[in-house]
Amino acid sequence: MVRILIADDHAVVREGLKQILAEEFPQTEFCGSATIPETLESLRQRRWDLLLLDLFMPDGGGLEVLQDVRQNHPLLPVLVLSSAPEEELAVRVLRAGASGYLDKQTAPEHLVQAVRKILGGGRYVSATLAEQLATEAGRGGQALHEKLSDREFQVLHSVVAGRSLKQIADELSLSVKTIRTFHARLLQKLRLQNDVDLVHYALEHRLVEKRPAPRFPPK
Repeated sequence: MVRILIADDHAVVREGLKQILAEEFPQTEFCGSATIPETLESLRQRRWDLLLLDLFMPDGGGLEVLQDVRQNHPLLPVLVLSSAPEEELAVRVLRAGASGYLDKQTAPEHLVQAVRKILGGGRYVSATLAEQLATEAGRGGQALHEKLSDREFQVLHSVVAGRSLKQIADELSLSVKTIRTFHARLLQKLRLQNDVDLVHYALEHRLVEKRPAPRFPPK
């Protein structure tokens, strides 16, 4: 029996993914999780053969889950799903340990192909992404946000979501001073002046999902 955990904060999305895959993988048990803590708890409680992970969840970023998987479940393959275009984030999640990246807008048959390949022990990269990686390797180009560390990218995502630096520190179990350092570094690397510029940059490059405009609480 194959076990697949679907981590996405939208119930409709979880059910849709389950229906698509159940037709192709009938001997499979599907379970869902709607939050980062719920996902991490499910990973601790049971053995899974595949994790389908939404990169953008309201209580944290998927990179946090990828980090946990890499440390505590190194044999568990992860297929990251996101509404952001693969040319912006796929390389980052693959470097973070994901076995594949898939745009949520892709056709259902591509999802089936990706799951089948990953369950077979491979990694899934679309033809478009493979071409992009080859092109970038040839010219050595790199977008500014590709220079961010995973932790800096987590802070970016949380700031754009409207969290204060103290809230981010509490969520990541780090000091506020450390988060301020990450915050200052990411602004410097992106050549930005403030959080308003950061929101514009993240939306322009589709590094986050378009949710209601964030409010910036006092730091």
